[in-house]
Amino acid sequence: MTTNATPAATKKIVAKNLPTGQIDRDPNQPREHFDQTKLEELASSMKALGQLQPIAVRPTGADEKGRQRYTIIMGERRWRAAQIAGLTEMKTLIHYGIEDGDPQTLAKAVAENVSRADMTPIEEAKGFQRLTDLGYTIADIASMCGKSEAYIGWRIDLLKLELPLQEALMKEHIPVGLAWFVANLSGDNQKRFLTRYVRGDFASARDAEAFARACAAEEERLAKQGSLFVLAEDAPRAAGGGGQEVLLDMPVEERDRIAADRKKLVGKIEGLDKAGEILSEIAAMDAGELALLLAGAQGGLGAQKLRIDHLKDVAGKAAKKLREAQAAATVRASALQVSPDAVPTTGEPAA
Repeated sequence: MTTNATPAATKKIVAKNLPTGQIDRDPNQPREHFDQTKLEELASSMKALGQLQPIAVRPTGADEKGRQRYTIIMGERRWRAAQIAGLTEMKTLIHYGIEDGDPQTLAKAVAENVSRADMTPIEEAKGFQRLTDLGYTIADIASMCGKSEAYIGWRIDLLKLELPLQEALMKEHIPVGLAWFVANLSGDNQKRFLTRYVRGDFASARDAEAFARACAAEEERLAKQGSLFVLAEDAPRAAGGGGQEVLLDMPVEERDRIAADRKKLVGKIEGLDKAGEILSEIAAMDAGELALLLAGAQGGLGAQKLRIDHLKDVAGKAAKKLREAQAAATVRASALQVSPDAVPTTGEPAA
């Protein structure tokens, strides 16, 4: 990338103790939230041992009293802790020749903070987005921050979340993986999803994720038909499976086909009871007895274990598919389909 950075000849770094009161936080700092308990722990350490590591600042002009002000480049957490500890001076490295909004300085600040465990996903996302706004590519950011390009893209996608969802994510009320799927929904459906999530409509995070994915698929399907998909305010619980027939508006031939295929599939699923009985019997057996019975079988114990492992793998995939199907059924049973022309001008979805 290319930038209009200040020529290197005008840049220099000077180590100096500065009055804490003349140092200001950078309003463009990507990190917005600081754990108060951890700040107080650091403050106690600084009060006892002093400041062990200098912070980086840049001069930003004089205030109304003629005092030189400095803006933090890196080290805001230490600066906050120093104020709690009552330190009147701080060790600093003053970077001269750095202009306000310098992209390399912002990149360093983002890279320093993303490795910290207490930086929220939304803070990361905002930092990454600002770097892209300055001309850095996803590949550039990934290299600077030691993250994969996919990670950077996923984080930036979180900025599509409505503010209530962003706040829920920052407060860890919703998992970041689930939040990413919810970010793919329209703004109104995001809020309705959050209502369902906080009132406990989902048995697990996986069920909630499957529901969000099904909602996104339904939004896309109806958008192609010129309609809007809106989650109803009150609807069947996602964990309940819906149970409603979804063969409305289908030709008779298609209904007959589905009914016949359903009968076949249900019959096959009912046949799994026999496999369940066999697995339960094996699970209840003594390990030593199993060794005696199967060690001499064709392929030995290893072959029998491979067969069970294969069943376990396939069962897991089938369970995942059924979870997705359950979510899709619940979405269709609890959704409203409206024409874009029916949406009020206020932007609120039609009821």
